[in-house]
Amino acid sequence: MKAAGKNIVITGGASGIGKALAERFHAEGAAGITVADLTEDTLEEVAKSVNGLAVKCDVSKETDIQNLVAKAEEAFGPIDIFVSNAGIARYGWEETSDEIWDLNWRIHVMAHVFAARAVVDKMVERGSGYLINTASAAGLLSQIDSATYATTKHAAVAFAETLAIRYGDKGVRVSVLCPQQVRTGMTEGREDQVAAVDGTMEPEELAECVVQSMDKEEFLILPHPQVLEYMRRKTADYDRWIGGMRKLRDRFLGISS
Repeated sequence: MKAAGKNIVITGGASGIGKALAERFHAEGAAGITVADLTEDTLEEVAKSVNGLAVKCDVSKETDIQNLVAKAEEAFGPIDIFVSNAGIARYGWEETSDEIWDLNWRIHVMAHVFAARAVVDKMVERGSGYLINTASAAGLLSQIDSATYATTKHAAVAFAETLAIRYGDKGVRVSVLCPQQVRTGMTEGREDQVAAVDGTMEPEELAECVVQSMDKEEFLILPHPQVLEYMRRKTADYDRWIGGMRKLRDRFLGISS
């Protein structure tokens, strides 16, 4: 699917990946772009730069996403592409508080569910639409320093898979974006972490990859192509892969268990 002439909604649009996607879609000739985020000041700047609409939105709340969709439709008409991109860095393990686990779950998983509830039926009715859900390479591989992140990103990939299976023959395309490290506010100060083992990508490079994958309507959007080979190694010999991840943990975190 081409972005030209399309009505596009992007959550997490005030900075980083969301901002880069908004700018790229605008350059591609999108008919309307609605950017949503909790950060209003920079959000307004992004919206203005793409002649779009800014909507304050807490994606962990279904009512906020419903409001976002209503405002985008009022401004630009039916939504063609919904990019569910918002994310957080609230790391932890099994002993981490339920509050942090729930926050990860609502933003990394339920936000995608809320978006699908709000737009999929209309897309099916029109026989056309595109959902792009941002997950992470951690959702395909793992995260050596956070169970909260790895678990919810795996769930995000699984939910995208179910959407693609259920709606792929009804005109609704689904992609899941799974980058390694991208230079954003979330990764600032983490340049030496394992996610950057293959380098830190600029958001503009990622946006280019998204546009190319959308043209092909590929399910997996992998800005770091090495991730595909890592996945193959993981599934070829799971025990060996887990052993390798332990070595990575020791190398990057300087700990062992």
